[in-house]
Amino acid sequence: MGGPALTRGARYSTTTPITLAEGWSVRRLTPPSRLFGANGLRTGADGRIYVAQVAGSQISALDVATGDLETISAKGSDIIAPDDLAFDPEGNLIATEYMDARVSVRGTDGRTRVIRDDLPGANGITVHNGRLFVNECRIGGRLMELPLDGSAPRILQDNLPMPNAMEVGPDGLLYYPVMGTNDIWRIDPDGGAPERVAGDLGVPDSVKFDSAGFILSTQVQTGEVLRINPRTGDRQVLASLDPGLDNCTFVGDRLFVSNFSGELTEILTGGRTRPVLEGGLLWPLDLTVGHDGNLYVADGTFFYVLRDGRLHTVASLFSAGNPGYVRGVSAVGSGEFLCATSTGQIAYYRPGTDEEPEIVADGFDQLYGVAATGNGMIVAAELGAGRVLSIRSGQVDVLASGLNSPMGVTFGPDGTPLISESGAGRIVSISGAGVDTVVDGLETPQGILVRGRQLLILDAGSQALVCVDLETKARQTLAANLPVGAPPGVVAKPLRGTPPFSGPMGPFAGLAAGPDGTIYLSADAEGSVLALRGKA
Repeated sequence: MGGPALTRGARYSTTTPITLAEGWSVRRLTPPSRLFGANGLRTGADGRIYVAQVAGSQISALDVATGDLETISAKGSDIIAPDDLAFDPEGNLIATEYMDARVSVRGTDGRTRVIRDDLPGANGITVHNGRLFVNECRIGGRLMELPLDGSAPRILQDNLPMPNAMEVGPDGLLYYPVMGTNDIWRIDPDGGAPERVAGDLGVPDSVKFDSAGFILSTQVQTGEVLRINPRTGDRQVLASLDPGLDNCTFVGDRLFVSNFSGELTEILTGGRTRPVLEGGLLWPLDLTVGHDGNLYVADGTFFYVLRDGRLHTVASLFSAGNPGYVRGVSAVGSGEFLCATSTGQIAYYRPGTDEEPEIVADGFDQLYGVAATGNGMIVAAELGAGRVLSIRSGQVDVLASGLNSPMGVTFGPDGTPLISESGAGRIVSISGAGVDTVVDGLETPQGILVRGRQLLILDAGSQALVCVDLETKARQTLAANLPVGAPPGVVAKPLRGTPPFSGPMGPFAGLAAGPDGTIYLSADAEGSVLALRGKA
């Protein structure tokens, strides 16, 4: 039996359908994402919108008339985690690579070269009269002119708290938002004292100009799109969208804005908007079924609940009381979740309350799966250090060390912790006697869960969901050709993270099970959630 193949135009395309064991069925609970999120925007000379995608290390070009997407720089290519874009006068595409402290140029011939690789947090970028300007979106960031020959930058300003996407205005001054101080500034590109233009905004992260010379700025925290008079600082709210807005661009006089979710929206008159690209999942990562019976999805920047057939945002990096960039998650009580974040924290999170997340442990290197026993012991996989940890009453103990990229966590029928050792292609059990192999011969096992005596393994390397009987060791492939892991022929390059928002980012195809026996899995290649059902 087979499941649906992917449609064309998605970020991951295949004509090979999912194959299923006899009696099993599959359906997509969310549609595939067309992009790996949407960050920097820049309109090219061809009239298309070029979209930088940090999480996917991809740059795409969107034709707003037809909706067609073309991949310009693909995942696994030389440009890593592009955050903002500009074109030089010859039509070469210049990208800031936020996580790798680089600025690179992709020539019209398709070849890429690095201009500088010593600019931590390189983000905002613009070209004016053949001159390249770049800033660093970090605490203590610099605003600089960057010679295209790679020679030393000329610093216009330093010690800025997180500047972002910028533009030269009609007056010849360079305008830039500063997220850390919640305002917009300008400075003469040839040097001089900076001047504050507008303040008390909604955390501005981009500046562009319309044909009348007014500032257009997206607000990441409030989701507002503002039109600001650069002479008076007076502002007008053009639209109110979801938080997570990142950038904006014009195609003629038409204004388009991006959201971290991958959504692109056209801003019309009178507060009206038009969806251009639907948002979707960046990954997704871990999954858990809450005590309310709903499925919760950790997607890094966002934490969602799937309800009434739609994703609803529970928390984001930009909402008050958020738990951070969530990678591992487990429902542990009514309205309560145990979260492992990419910033190295383990916390209890109670959405919808006034309580801040309760951090129970901190300072870890690349946390992935996390789970808790009925008596309150937490077990977590620390991929960076190759360890499995237990936390009880604030006390952290190492259950195992020297593992090769541990990721998934679950418990066997007797309560023994089971861990997917993704780098070794096996599942191990951890007890007082040490580490023992439970299942081997896998490629890259990630999400795991136990139902009765059955161990379910999502093997991203072989793109398969495998079921192992823990008593007989009998093994069955329930689904193959799943849209998980890297696309065929692609070796994904490491994402080093975006401090202070996130530590190193990496995929984690999670698993969860509903009370009715439905198995949920993260189809991180295409950016969707799948539901599998077996015969009764």
